[in-house]
Amino acid sequence: MGLRIGSIRLDTPVVLAPMAGVTNAAFRGLCRRYGDGLFVSEMTSARGLVERDEKSFRYVRWPADDSHRSVQLYGVDPETVGAAVRIVVDELGADHVDLNFGCPVPKVTRKGGGAALPAHPVLFGAIVDAAVRSAGAVPVTVKMRMGLDDEHLTALTAARAAEDAGVAAITLHARTAAQHYSGHAHWDAIAELKAAITTVPVLGNGDIWQADDAVRMMDETGCDGVVIGRGCLGRPWFFAELQAALSGRPRPAPPTLDELCAVVWEHAQLLADADGERSAVLAMRKHVGWYFHDAQLGGDLRRTLVASTTLTELGHALDEVRARARLSDQPPRRRGPTSGPRRVVLPDGWLEAASDPTPPRDDVMAVSG
Repeated sequence: MGLRIGSIRLDTPVVLAPMAGVTNAAFRGLCRRYGDGLFVSEMTSARGLVERDEKSFRYVRWPADDSHRSVQLYGVDPETVGAAVRIVVDELGADHVDLNFGCPVPKVTRKGGGAALPAHPVLFGAIVDAAVRSAGAVPVTVKMRMGLDDEHLTALTAARAAEDAGVAAITLHARTAAQHYSGHAHWDAIAELKAAITTVPVLGNGDIWQADDAVRMMDETGCDGVVIGRGCLGRPWFFAELQAALSGRPRPAPPTLDELCAVVWEHAQLLADADGERSAVLAMRKHVGWYFHDAQLGGDLRRTLVASTTLTELGHALDEVRARARLSDQPPRRRGPTSGPRRVVLPDGWLEAASDPTPPRDDVMAVSG
């Protein structure tokens, strides 16, 4: 069971979802070590790249041995998005470009970006068309949600427009923007989209917490592959479990406590090599929470891990974990953000001017989401 996205052939139909502050080169390299798939960068501002913003360029980094250089972009102006695609393809050597039309964060949607854009079908189509034309032979894909809310469902219309524009695949996170990360993903929406889109792969995203969930999603919806978000937080080895489950092989054993601590330490070192020790230790505060989400640590040890200010302190805390902690024998629980539902913040008059092709002002889009 494989997956073809344009010129990219994957033996395992699995994609790592872009997650801001998470899917940097260090984490993607760890995930890729465990299983086959397509591992997408953090969401990166098209305008930031065009303006040569140093921080935006840092998001577009890949592990040295990455076989498929994949980047996700967001923007609200077709000309800017097209120019950014040319930068990542021609200058940086990207093999795959994904466009974000699903981010529900207010600082993105209030300027018409992310999940707000499919509600403006003319502008949405122009952005996708500009990206596809600028990418040339490099495949362009789109990731979207069901719509703004239950009264404004846009996935089918937007997917058909993207299909017509020549995208290589379409991903549906089966929640509305108003849901954020609350409630349950509506897998029936993935099945509906798969039935409607017949010329390119449709990928499903939402509520894949265990490898069997991926198998079940593909069986129930008919989707061509799965996109993994929160389910892999603190679990880069999840991609080994997915690869085994989707190929019908026995699942590998979960890591021992020593192995888990070794992965945490390596993750911290990779981040330090890329961005320096202080940045790495601060970033690891959220990661250690996910790595030890299901472990029996005790409040004091958990606080010690999170309070580490140097790699040396983190190393000592991990030694304490090895000596005192115990891993749960229960299946992994949900992790990551659970915010929502909440009102989607849109530009003034956004829904009343849905057919207006004019891009909104692109004055605060220089920093990645």
